[in-house]
Amino acid sequence: MQEIQNKQTDASRTPAGMIRGETATGDLRIHPFHSRIYRNDRFLRVWLPPGYDDAQNAARQYPVLYLNDGQNLFEPATSFNGVEWQVDETADRLIREQVIAPMIIVGIDNTGKDRLREYMPHRSFQPMMLRVQGTRYPSFLIKEVMPFVERHYRVASGPRTTGLGGSSLGALIALYTVAVSPGIFGRLLLESPSLWAANRQIIRQSRTVRRWPERVFLATGSAEAGREDRDRSMVDDVQELAAILHRGGLDACHLRLVVEQGASHHESKWAQRFPDALSFLFAEDRPGSAAGQN
Repeated sequence: MQEIQNKQTDASRTPAGMIRGETATGDLRIHPFHSRIYRNDRFLRVWLPPGYDDAQNAARQYPVLYLNDGQNLFEPATSFNGVEWQVDETADRLIREQVIAPMIIVGIDNTGKDRLREYMPHRSFQPMMLRVQGTRYPSFLIKEVMPFVERHYRVASGPRTTGLGGSSLGALIALYTVAVSPGIFGRLLLESPSLWAANRQIIRQSRTVRRWPERVFLATGSAEAGREDRDRSMVDDVQELAAILHRGGLDACHLRLVVEQGASHHESKWAQRFPDALSFLFAEDRPGSAAGQN
């Protein structure tokens, strides 16, 4: 009877229009979401860990990771090029192997044609983007998306259990968000970040940041652009950002830098590195582990 009551309570908190991911591993719930800040609509994809609806977990709160470009995370049918990050399979396996604690992962869809504008925080001539909207993204995330998730799901509060990440321009806007909103996110995942955008302005801005997330996973490939000079430049940018993070107080236990030789700018590469990223950012604290040295 108690289990039925708990499930009824969860159902009463579920907003209208929710659908379930058909091909995802585990429980993926897809919510239509309207943004007043951007005045547009998109989906939020909420992946729940094994046992979330069990009666014995009714009072449990879970760490949460917010990831940009939600279409590319869980199901190949919605992914940009038919290749997904395999976030659901990876998280499910690491939880069952007790590498990480059960957690919630939220994919925030981009809006297609407006993706560049929403993920670009600075005006740019390469690519040409003068009417950017990325400065609104932190408010969109913190004042709209996060409260929605917190109303409907049992997420833990505080930076130590709250992460943010993305790839490419999705990583760029994640970096910008933690730079201008310190103390909210304690875990940051940056895959192949587009640090070159707007003449590397995000790197200059990063030099002024005084408080970074406690743990950062920063990765890129050595063949991201397909041209030797640009490949080298992109690796140099990532290594410069890593140096900035080191000077900002992140030692090797709190910053993982990966430069994968021969790796391109592609979802398949981000999927391959995701197990290491998720383990580093959210590993269960154990004596002597990197996660236990915060």
